Amino acid sequence: MVLAGVAVIVGASRLVRVGPVVGERLPHLGGLPPVEHAVSRFHVRWYAVTMVFLAFDMEMIFMYPWTLVVATMGTGVVVEMFLFLALLLAGVVYAWREGALRWT
Repeated sequence: MVLAGVAVIVGASRLVRVGPVVGERLPHLGGLPPVEHAVSRFHVRWYAVTMVFLAFDMEMIFMYPWTLVVATMGTGVVVEMFLFLALLLAGVVYAWREGALRWT
């Protein structure tokens, strides 16, 4: 009974709705009209930038709980966190040296 009522309401709304103007359906970036299709492919260089962003995003996920317990755990956890940060920095330096972050 309830499903029939919902079906009637959805069907009626689809019959009487007014379609949007085509210009209003386009995706906007800062109010400007789009210059390419919304599902166009990205250049491969953006994937390297995405991986670096995700690495540092994961760093923040690990650092937040660390900040809550660092005072109670002692200096050992400080050393471990700096080793973790050094490992991430070594990865970025390696990617930079190999040219993975070059735009041209």
